Amino acid sequence: MRKTIFKKLEAQGLIANYNRLRKNLPPKLPERVFIWDETFREGIKAPTVFLTYVEQLKLAKLMDETGVSIINVGFPALSEEDKHNVKRIVNETFEKATLTASAQATKSSVDACLECGIKEITIETPFNGLNLQYKLKMTKEQALQKTVESIEYARKHGTTVDFLLTDGSRTPLDDILQIFEAAANAGANKLTIADTVGFLRPLSMRYLIAHIRDGLPEAIRKKVALSVHCHNDFGLATANTLAAVEEGVTHVHTCVAGFGERAGIAPFEEVVVALELLYNIDTGIDLEKVYRLAQSAEKAFALPIQFHKPIIGENLFAHEVDENVKKMLAQPLLFEPFPPEIVGRETRLFIGRNTGQTSIQKLLEQAGIKASPRQMDELFRHIKGPKESLDKGEAQMTFYQIKRLLKDLQKGLTMEEFWRLVEQITHQKPKLPETDKKKALVP
Repeated sequence: MRKTIFKKLEAQGLIANYNRLRKNLPPKLPERVFIWDETFREGIKAPTVFLTYVEQLKLAKLMDETGVSIINVGFPALSEEDKHNVKRIVNETFEKATLTASAQATKSSVDACLECGIKEITIETPFNGLNLQYKLKMTKEQALQKTVESIEYARKHGTTVDFLLTDGSRTPLDDILQIFEAAANAGANKLTIADTVGFLRPLSMRYLIAHIRDGLPEAIRKKVALSVHCHNDFGLATANTLAAVEEGVTHVHTCVAGFGERAGIAPFEEVVVALELLYNIDTGIDLEKVYRLAQSAEKAFALPIQFHKPIIGENLFAHEVDENVKKMLAQPLLFEPFPPEIVGRETRLFIGRNTGQTSIQKLLEQAGIKASPRQMDELFRHIKGPKESLDKGEAQMTFYQIKRLLKDLQKGLTMEEFWRLVEQITHQKPKLPETDKKKALVP
């Protein structure tokens, strides 16, 4: 249905679809895009999120059933608990998805993945001056050497290796090409550019991907796939991901509902549905399971999805009855971007404050009900009365109680709380300026 609905409307001269104009079809657009889900790597970085192993497994199985190509199951070197969970999930059976795990460009981090039995490792490192000076504290030559050594080490142990360039969108092009070429020659199978702080605009993303693609040697372009990982700090993660696809990227990182640290990364449902419906690109995803997956993630994360969220928000296919309801029922696409059944949803109509008395009268007439003026007044009073008598202050108090509860679910301590705990246990007062106690100080 999703392949033909818009074509039929076009053929009948009922709509114009500018997405299909030849001038608007990028020449490098791939026929197939593979979805690489980062929910267990990025999504769990959201402050209020903690997933039990059972919840993680349930979501992973549903992703597999939905058609996700690659699932990043975590960062084994982060802790013994993470390593244990990755090892357990690797021993499960998946029909469609390949499992990968993340590692830093160090032997110990790669070893943590190998100990879990993971068959595909994603090695990540930054390579720009900011990260070299303040994060890695090493020279470009040292970072390059460690990257090559870690990839070669993982390959020697029989694993597929992917390489992700952290903060790639703020790395000089020559340096990107240098480390990508080195990673590919060392055996990396996929090369990922990460827009780690969501810094790019879509046109900038197209520029960067095009120059990376054309700047790599032909032999490398033939043997590796390009991938992209976009953060949503400026609300551009989906747009930047699609811009990268327009330049030939075939593997895109997503997270269910866009969950993740700070503003999250490109939302799975937005990227997939846009690729399928706006670009007519096959993603291998069963779109009818998109909404179910989002609901499962919302429950597991205990993090509400916004009502106005694209594709999966409660409001997308909800319509308050008004004078246009008859037209709406006759042709839902007057007011909806696509049939909701495509993503496993349905149109929902409701009677609300803005529903006029005339509209209600018409509904009754269509149902063969004759109401007297007195009955109409009573019906109308029942419809509008509850909201008018609602104590909004009480509703706001309930809202903030829920918000406070979500904050209480956070599994970490603020830096102020941490230093108070240190003082309580060690009976020693930290010798830090007050401002430093609030910062996430690390060794």
